[in-house]
Amino acid sequence: MHLAGDDDPLDGACLGVEHIRRYVEVARTSGIAEIGFSEHVYRFAAVRDWVDSPLWRAGAVAELERYVAAVRSAADAGLPVRLGLELDWVPGREAELRALAEAQPWDYLLGSYHWIGAREIDHAANSAWDGADPDAVWATYVDGFCAAARSGIYDSMSHPDLAKVFGYRPVPEPLDLYARMADAAADGGVCVEVSTAGLRRALGELYPAPRLLAAFAARGVPVTLGSDAHAPEGVGRDFPTALAALRAAGYREVTAFAGRRRRVAPLP
Repeated sequence: MHLAGDDDPLDGACLGVEHIRRYVEVARTSGIAEIGFSEHVYRFAAVRDWVDSPLWRAGAVAELERYVAAVRSAADAGLPVRLGLELDWVPGREAELRALAEAQPWDYLLGSYHWIGAREIDHAANSAWDGADPDAVWATYVDGFCAAARSGIYDSMSHPDLAKVFGYRPVPEPLDLYARMADAAADGGVCVEVSTAGLRRALGELYPAPRLLAAFAARGVPVTLGSDAHAPEGVGRDFPTALAALRAAGYREVTAFAGRRRRVAPLP
């Protein structure tokens, strides 16, 4: 989850304990005992030079240390929150990724792949799809996902099939690509996130799609659960749908993290 909308500044009141407390209160009404925050790494000035794009640089302005301090302060105040980071996979920046993974007392790190070069998978104004062969974009995305999953940097891979975000998916479904993704996650010993954000995007289905989730289950890949909330009212949104999908795929437990150590809980 995130402490501010993508177009809102990550500063001021959104980094206060009372703002974080609002997320906790909504979580409790849904029976969620613990939540985690995982801001996008590309919001922080510390990574401004990672991607050669004016859009990346323009967005990389927040102070990483202030974000870390905000979540840690909320935890110190007794709120059941965990400190995470959505750490984008940026090919060629593996050394910097590993250094940042070790630089703060993270509870968990989410892997994601939004940027293909200077273009974005899920940003219409800077789209990797413009003028490109859609099948080639999917193939490039899956290559990046697999490299990230095997890297050993991440605890869970977020929204695994993000490439469907604008409604394009190869027909028939790319079961060969799904198998590669499942193999990479299993080989890398990483979890995958079941995210309800996909229900609010073009194809109106969870990330991952049912057949991709089944592929992960067949390879014994553990799962984490996320709503990708950018405001308190989004906490736990559509979780009953996610839990039903997990049961249908054969899952009976979900994974959570503290200090980058796993623990499992049975599905409610």
